Amino acid sequence: MLVKQISVFVENKFGRLSSVLKTLADHNIDIIAMCIADTTDFGILRMIVDHPTEAEKSLKAQGFTVKSTSVIAVAVEDSPGGLSKAVDVLKDTGIIIEYAYSFAKGCDGNSARAILRVDKPEEAIDAFLQNDVEVLDATHIYEE
Repeated sequence: MLVKQISVFVENKFGRLSSVLKTLADHNIDIIAMCIADTTDFGILRMIVDHPTEAEKSLKAQGFTVKSTSVIAVAVEDSPGGLSKAVDVLKDTGIIIEYAYSFAKGCDGNSARAILRVDKPEEAIDAFLQNDVEVLDATHIYEE
């Protein structure tokens, strides 16, 4: 139930983000979710894409530094406190959230989607399932 995330280290230089996105477009790779965290010299572009292995390969071929990590995708109620329920499950089990971001693909108007990177992913999935938090598997995300 883990989802493969692609992280690209991007220099803070004019046109670098455009180069990453063009590479993905040229290989017909769809971005499902993304976020960028930056410092003065570089940024980390984190993405969920529909073909992660091909994305990693094509970006490396263009000289980008790319890393693949496993993350968890959850669907939560799209209302005040919806994400809080999922986060509280992790807090109550002592699992640390390293970072999180949201995405809209596949949302039906009643749910919101979030990507979570945690220190104990398998334990987090078990805790979510025991507490009625919907965990999305990779094929579900890529096929929507």
